[in-house]
Amino acid sequence: MRIAITGSIAYDYIMSFPGQFKDHILVDKLDSLALSFLVESMTRHRGGVAPNIGYTLALLGERPVLLATAGQDFDDYRAWLEAQGVDCSGVKVFRDIFTASFFAGKDRVNGQIALFYPGAMGRASEVSFGDLAQRPDFAIISPDDPAAMAKHLRECLDLGLPYAYDVSWQLARLTADEIVEGVLGCAMLVVNDYEMSLITDKTGLGETDARLAGKIVAVTRGENGATIYAGGARYDIPAVPPERILDPTGAGDAFRGGLLRGMTAGWDWGLAGRMGALAATYCLEQLGPQNHHYTRAEFVRRYREHFDDAGVLDALL
Repeated sequence: MRIAITGSIAYDYIMSFPGQFKDHILVDKLDSLALSFLVESMTRHRGGVAPNIGYTLALLGERPVLLATAGQDFDDYRAWLEAQGVDCSGVKVFRDIFTASFFAGKDRVNGQIALFYPGAMGRASEVSFGDLAQRPDFAIISPDDPAAMAKHLRECLDLGLPYAYDVSWQLARLTADEIVEGVLGCAMLVVNDYEMSLITDKTGLGETDARLAGKIVAVTRGENGATIYAGGARYDIPAVPPERILDPTGAGDAFRGGLLRGMTAGWDWGLAGRMGALAATYCLEQLGPQNHHYTRAEFVRRYREHFDDAGVLDALL
């Protein structure tokens, strides 16, 4: 199955401050706030929702294609993604601007001050499914420039292209009518439990709403696993205990990659969900959303440590 993934491509810059930000903020001076913090370390990580999802799909044997935008600093990132098995032929590069970037400073108690520069993501509406050399069988609409999300949703509906709707952090920017159109038109809705609550609050659509009965609805619940509704059945997916937790960034994207890999194989949704749970745990155990790695044999071996239906996964080997 050919999967196309729309969404952001970004670099994440993470800086560590040894103190606490709150100790340096004077409440009575907020109208003239001017602060600078000397950090003790900085790391740059490959990120963005689209390549995060694509990376897990590639680790598990798929070759997804990204439909997204990046800037003049994308060349090394592109080469790395292609080496992992992610098709970047659908990425449009703008040489006059930088790739979207997230700058986050964290203090010693995990307080955070962050800035997000959209960069080339702001031009994501300039790419289209029609730009792809081959029509995909399935699409994912993930967080991106709002105009791009609206355009790609409309293209999927007009083309009759089944898609997964993954609104995530753009929920705040979308109107209730836009959310309803995206949800009711999708083949699959993938959200975390907080996002599902926001959708319910803004639209009245709940995870067990009768209007979603013909769709796949996957709701992740952090350490409490996930719930998948499909074909009139409910699948409760347990979380896979991590050996350590270094960074939750990208774990939800990894879950989506594992879930979709199970879907492409035609396996039942319980198994696909458990694949997503294990993929998410691998991500939790490393700093950054694409710094974890495993062979398919290693993935199957670890799956067998936790679940008793791993025989089906022999097809991954």
